[in-house]
Amino acid sequence: MTNQMVSRVEDKSLILEREFNAPRELVFQAFSQAEHLKHWWGPRGWSLPVCHIDFREGGVWHYCMKCEDKNQGDFYGMESWGKAVYREITEPEKIVYVDYFSDAEGNVNEDLAETLVTLTFTQTDSGTLVICRSDYATPEDLKQVMDMGMLQGITETWNRLVEHLANIR
Repeated sequence: MTNQMVSRVEDKSLILEREFNAPRELVFQAFSQAEHLKHWWGPRGWSLPVCHIDFREGGVWHYCMKCEDKNQGDFYGMESWGKAVYREITEPEKIVYVDYFSDAEGNVNEDLAETLVTLTFTQTDSGTLVICRSDYATPEDLKQVMDMGMLQGITETWNRLVEHLANIR
């Protein structure tokens, strides 16, 4: 049984926790390999048409989420580009990266907050506990992304991961 996501805000950090019904190595791969990410990264109704990963410390993940759902109104057709720079990788236990909003060329959008993301993967009796800690420079930066609907988006994204893991097992 997969648990629902638990979230909490601590000053300028957002902490998310969820258990996935899959082995730690597979969940780690789902977060680190393009062939997995293309199936689940992004909120419902969004695809990942661009996903380039150089998965190593100092490497870059550059991606584009695109809204494919006509029912999402003004969001339909919208693209949201992101860029992550990996700082630390301990397979299959931990991934640390800085996440940025970017453009199609990978240029960072300085007007939007950057995020230091720390993902930990812990094997449990029933699967893998993932803890995602997103640290921002200020509480205002965290509020900016929360106001953009980030919590709903990541909840839908992790729900899609549950479905992806079930489909490949």
